[in-house]
Amino acid sequence: MTYFIENEFLKVGVKSFGAELTSVESKKSGFQFLWQGNPDIWHGQSPVLFPIIGRLLNDTYYVNGKEYSMPKHGLFRKREAELKEKTDTKLIFIQKEDEETLEKYPYKFLVRVIFELFDSSLKVTHEVINTNDGKMYFSLGAHPAFNCKIGDYLEFDENETLDTVSIDNESIRLSEKTPVLKNESKIVITKDIFNNDALILSGIKSKNITLKSPDHNRTVKFNMGGCPYLGIWAKPGAPYVCIEPWWGVNDSYDKKSDFSQKDAIEALDAKEKFTCFWAAEFSE
Repeated sequence: MTYFIENEFLKVGVKSFGAELTSVESKKSGFQFLWQGNPDIWHGQSPVLFPIIGRLLNDTYYVNGKEYSMPKHGLFRKREAELKEKTDTKLIFIQKEDEETLEKYPYKFLVRVIFELFDSSLKVTHEVINTNDGKMYFSLGAHPAFNCKIGDYLEFDENETLDTVSIDNESIRLSEKTPVLKNESKIVITKDIFNNDALILSGIKSKNITLKSPDHNRTVKFNMGGCPYLGIWAKPGAPYVCIEPWWGVNDSYDKKSDFSQKDAIEALDAKEKFTCFWAAEFSE
């Protein structure tokens, strides 16, 4: 089911399946800022990535010596979320573990996703609560896709010097790096920029990255929430771009023996809570 919140500036829709953002519509012009998920190109719109981001090497991992298997981007996006609260401008969804998740991810959890409108901005907060008696390990990421076209560009607040790591055909990180920016701020969206999959950036100084166009005044000013990794991706030549704040990263071939040692993994002690967010201001 899709639930809607709105104010005088925006109308926003969220599907309960995966607590996935499905619409960000301007009340002024009717313009749809969010990619509408064409299955011939990419069916997704804004999946929540939990408890892994990207791909595990051989789709497997180990916890305390036991092997588990998990698909790309984890479990959350493929499960129904429960609506816990709804007001005119706020939605809260939750997911908890069940028998099926425990077979693939041996931790109990409560994940809360909060959507809030503030004038022309949408803020999305993710909370992970460890409901186990011991420590748990996880990654969490967002994957919203915004409508754009070839020739539009992404601009950081500050000049950045950034490299992207390479990814192979199995979506596993390689050691090779490719320069993206050298004391520059703009990444132009070309038809070939994502031929080698996503850009995976780290060490970003800027607070925001803004989607702009040379042809109109519409912008999406995206607050990355201080994420340690930022993915930028689309199907090559497609009319959207995903801006993906990640608290974690996909596997490399330097695979660790235990999930607790995975690159950029987050850890929570029993009953603790992890909180992160992203926010986008829409203007035209």
